[in-house]
Amino acid sequence: MKEINLRKYYPHYAQDIMVEVPDEVAELLQEFTRAEDARRIRTYRHKAMYSLELINEIREFPAEGPLPEEILEQSHMRELLYKGLRSLPEKQRSRLIAYYFLGMSKAEIAHAEGSEETSVRKSIQRGLTSLKKFFEKI
Repeated sequence: MKEINLRKYYPHYAQDIMVEVPDEVAELLQEFTRAEDARRIRTYRHKAMYSLELINEIREFPAEGPLPEEILEQSHMRELLYKGLRSLPEKQRSRLIAYYFLGMSKAEIAHAEGSEETSVRKSIQRGLTSLKKFFEKI
């Protein structure tokens, strides 16, 4: 038999009340206390939030960064984009990359290549049309 203080388990008690309980009950109460402390620490450490829908569950929200599913989807989309770009002719591909990924204007691309701005504009438009057809096949 072990002696426990009921005030420790019932905070609304105003004074200490000592009670003798069997060893199994004392161990069970101590186990519940440890589990509650561990849950409180985990909640604090992971910045979790309690859900009003689920009383006894904790929903943990990641602090920053994408979820693993999002990373996988992004890598899949990147792979598809690279395949689409590889299907284009060299000149269209380089112009699309310069315009959309490097942030160059059509005039800057034309000046760098030594060609007309209208040819760059038409080439980019044709490249987008070709990419659209490529992605419709998939």
